Amino acid sequence: MSGLMDKPRRRLRKTFTGREDGRPDWVRQLADGDDAGYFQPGSATWAVHGSMATTVAGIRALLMQTLHPAAMAGVYNFSRFREDPLGRLAGTIRWIFTVTYGDTKAAQEASDWVLQLHEKVTGTYSDANGHRRQYSANDPELLSWVHLAFTDSFLRSHQAWGKPIPGGADRYVAEWAEAGVLMHVPDPPRSEAELRGQLDAYYDAGTLTHSAEVAEAVRFIRDPPLHPSLKAGHRILFAGAVSTIEPKFQRLLGLDPPSLGPLPMPARSATRGVLGLMRLALGPAGPSELAARSRLARLGLLDAAID
Repeated sequence: MSGLMDKPRRRLRKTFTGREDGRPDWVRQLADGDDAGYFQPGSATWAVHGSMATTVAGIRALLMQTLHPAAMAGVYNFSRFREDPLGRLAGTIRWIFTVTYGDTKAAQEASDWVLQLHEKVTGTYSDANGHRRQYSANDPELLSWVHLAFTDSFLRSHQAWGKPIPGGADRYVAEWAEAGVLMHVPDPPRSEAELRGQLDAYYDAGTLTHSAEVAEAVRFIRDPPLHPSLKAGHRILFAGAVSTIEPKFQRLLGLDPPSLGPLPMPARSATRGVLGLMRLALGPAGPSELAARSRLARLGLLDAAID
């Protein structure tokens, strides 16, 4: 069985990290450092971010982020998502896993690096009422929306396909608020109710909108230039991601509930099957988690924090 999984394992690892062994330099460096970091084994964050459901969560987060017209303008005008979508994916994964598994210095430096990249992402956009406005990727409103879309997507995807979260949803939202603080997010939610309230506030204010750019981004996210062997699985994961999005946000995205002709598509069960195959190929723990455990063991902290 191991031999049969070698090729898909290498292909998946290269898709996620840019390397077939799944261990670029930044992953190996997670074994370095002088403290436990913001999150440890047994935390809600390790449980959620160590789940294969993160694959669906990433798709869902990208979809949700497009709904803020300023965020969409920044991605549309500055991101290389068309030319190098996998490179952008690898960069996002690097930040998530460095904050999740790195020591505090690495997490802070990774977040500062992203904020520095944001400094050049400025311009104008048309808001939901057609008025031209200026934006910066480091505007508090945009930082907040991206954090909300991320947190909600990872939470909802894990609730659909992951194991029980230690401490429940409230603990995950409260823990990941620390990442929001690192990214200068004002007042990040610290409970599931606060998360829902802040998301609804954007919707109720009429800030979010559909546009031609959103439609293009959705088409791209639905069918990115992946290796042909990964396309069928991605289509199922995309449908799974859509199935977890509230109908009001689905409508803004121009998406319908997944279906097979007139019948609802069993997106969640199909997604569970694809995630199971991915876990079989990649193994129970990813390279980032293993590197973090190596650091914790070196520091004599693993037994105290073991899950």
